Amino acid sequence: MDIKRTVLWVVFSVSLLFLWDQWQRHNGQPSLFFPGTTQTAPAATGPTGPANAAAGASASTDVPQASASGAPAASASAVPAVAAADVKGQIITITTDVVKADIDTIGGELKRLELLKQKDTVDSSKNLVLFDSSATRTYLAETGLIGGPFPNHKSLFTALPGARTLDNGNQVQLVLESTEGGVKLTKTFTFTRGDYSIDVKHTVTNDSGAPISPSLYLQLVRDGNAPEGEQRFVHTFTGAAVYTDGSKFQKFTFDKIEGGKADHATKSDDGWFALIQHYFVSAFIPQGNSPREIFTKKLATNLYAVGNILPMGTIAPGASVTMDARLYSGPEETAVLEKIAPGLTLVKDYGWQKIIAEPIFWLMTQIHKALGNWGWTIIALTVLIKLAFFPLSAASYRSMAKMKLVTPKMTSIRERFKSEPQKMNQAMMELYKTEKINPLGGCLPIVIQIPVFLSLYSVLLSSVEFRNAPWLGWIHDLAAPDPFYILPVLMAVSMFIQTKLNPTPPDPMQAKVMLFMPLIFSVMFFFFPSGLVLYWVTNNVLSIAQQWVITRKMGTAPAKA
Repeated sequence: MDIKRTVLWVVFSVSLLFLWDQWQRHNGQPSLFFPGTTQTAPAATGPTGPANAAAGASASTDVPQASASGAPAASASAVPAVAAADVKGQIITITTDVVKADIDTIGGELKRLELLKQKDTVDSSKNLVLFDSSATRTYLAETGLIGGPFPNHKSLFTALPGARTLDNGNQVQLVLESTEGGVKLTKTFTFTRGDYSIDVKHTVTNDSGAPISPSLYLQLVRDGNAPEGEQRFVHTFTGAAVYTDGSKFQKFTFDKIEGGKADHATKSDDGWFALIQHYFVSAFIPQGNSPREIFTKKLATNLYAVGNILPMGTIAPGASVTMDARLYSGPEETAVLEKIAPGLTLVKDYGWQKIIAEPIFWLMTQIHKALGNWGWTIIALTVLIKLAFFPLSAASYRSMAKMKLVTPKMTSIRERFKSEPQKMNQAMMELYKTEKINPLGGCLPIVIQIPVFLSLYSVLLSSVEFRNAPWLGWIHDLAAPDPFYILPVLMAVSMFIQTKLNPTPPDPMQAKVMLFMPLIFSVMFFFFPSGLVLYWVTNNVLSIAQQWVITRKMGTAPAKA
């Protein structure tokens, strides 16, 4: 059996399969290997809300409704109808050292959030804007009351006087008040220095003269479009997620919400909900263990919501009830997320590679503490992995070296029995036995290492720590492609050298295909993050050095036919 021909066709077939999968995902079809990836949805038609609602439209269209088992549902007449022409709000901007937030006095809606420490993916001269409300993008945080004619995210609030910029202190607050039907809702937003979390406190005061039973809703609203600047051949998850202690982490794309197939817990006493995109997450975390309903829904064309409804119990006349929540909206930094809420680190979902990927990331963070540079950390980690797999790699290279030495004998057998395939295979097997060669010896060690390499790929692709992280010289962002394509070219050269060190396929066509493989892969790697390419280049250089040493030890004189 010609094992090299078989291996070559396997590699060629797998390459075609992955290229087909990339083409399918590029055209919006589901992936064969990455079911969590999101497809590009049609452009958003614009934000829905009081400032953009059609005149005369009911404001209750995107106010959550509690189920029969929860708080009483708000009827259309119970929620005040607010048209854009009737009420004009005010945008209040809060600035800290890490965020710049725009909050509308209509509804106390968080309409824009600029991350001052993160650069925009498309234009690095600008800061990244996560929350937005424009003609092309919608990403909002909304809260309010249901269960009666109570203030909601379409009501007009009054902003109390106070500081709007974090100067010498560690916190800045924005207090908003709205009263409807004798019920006052006070929203208090607290921003803290160096923190992407916003404390959102809701205080309900009943001045109506009768008991009330409101429910507080928290929801995140977003269009279904993928983030701008997504790299080719690199597709990541964009969608919603829910976490409860009972059901654990559940994520789903917007097309699942569109089709009513979002599978998640619907009731809990704990947990959080979130919107996820590459490198960034926004999560609402209600504080304390209180009963809540979890909902997802389609609000309009290409506009979706995920949220909680929390009953506040019966509030007597003259009494007040307060509920606290935290809104984290920022980068998916593992060290930060693990301090905010249980399970929040799971938004960096490594899938089936988790059991290997998490230890690899932990090791990288330890190396980074010593080296202080993520580029050198990638190189050091690659060296450690190479050392760990040295025995397996050595066995693989020894097998390939033996195959290279007996290539003349194999060529002679093919020429002698080219019209008799069965005899040729028997002669080949006899040659393997005589020379003590395992035809699969060069493949099996590599197959064993594949899960580790895939896990490392997932870590490098998912970790925001590499975003905007420089290495040296021309590499200013390890999460972005090499601007001058130097690393992809070096990778092509290293692959070409590896091809030359391997046994030459006896079939001329196979030999030509193997020579073109480095070129094909280097073109694909033009679009990969430079951190990933740096890993492959380092791995290839180490492999070349190891293979050259082993080949030299095995002897360079070819065996005689």
